[in-house]
Amino acid sequence: MSECDPSQPTSAQHDDAAIIEISQLRTQFGDTVVHENLDLRIDAGEIVSLVGGSGSGKTVLLRQMLGLNRPAAGTVRVFGEDINRIGSERLQALRTRWGMLFQHGALFSALTVFDNVAQPLRELRVLPKDVVRDVALLKLQMAGIGPEHARKMPADLSGGMIKRVALARALALDPDLVFLDEPTAGLDPNASESFVDLIRELHDEMKLTVVMVTHDLDTLFALSSRVAVLADKHIIAYCAPDKVVEFKHPFIETFFRGERGQRAFEALPEQQEKREDA
Repeated sequence: MSECDPSQPTSAQHDDAAIIEISQLRTQFGDTVVHENLDLRIDAGEIVSLVGGSGSGKTVLLRQMLGLNRPAAGTVRVFGEDINRIGSERLQALRTRWGMLFQHGALFSALTVFDNVAQPLRELRVLPKDVVRDVALLKLQMAGIGPEHARKMPADLSGGMIKRVALARALALDPDLVFLDEPTAGLDPNASESFVDLIRELHDEMKLTVVMVTHDLDTLFALSSRVAVLADKHIIAYCAPDKVVEFKHPFIETFFRGERGQRAFEALPEQQEKREDA
């Protein structure tokens, strides 16, 4: 068994720990095959980054995990259920167990900060207004947004604040699983580092499983338990970040071993420790 096998659990996990299991996935649009025989397993508590070149199908794969796209063949299991074989009501119930942070926040422009975060809670139609208020304000606080910003409109927010409000909304229902689409895209270095720290803190505090699409190498190396590399219509490597960079493939050579990749890799604490020991 290879330690980079996408279908296998991490050494610290048991067979019942899988949150997402994808098997023999085939994705096809007309004559174009995007994925072929793709396998992937994500265990509870991991932060898994999906990377790949343009057209490799990262976003499509993410949408299939969310139940928004149906594959041509294969299975996608989330929380043990094949999401393409269950009814719409059961799928909707499963969706309350995950949250989604979109690349540009995707806040409702006509709603206040507070109402954006409260919206998922209100859609449940079972919570009293005071509970909705308290939970929404708590999630904003957890994301680093004070109550003084609750009545602001999205147009009045900085890029960093939009990301934080969108993250608070993704966490509104206390999910077990969170999907992040380019979480630090568009942020300056300071805001990006701060947001990475926030994701790490919330991951630890809430015991989250995180699936992240990112092109930002600093974010990838700072957060990832494992990195899944999409190329040649399937996942060619699935390892800890320091192991992925050793895998022989043209995309990995370009993406991870260029100047930016080397700089981000050398910034890893374990790499700094190796240099100090030397």
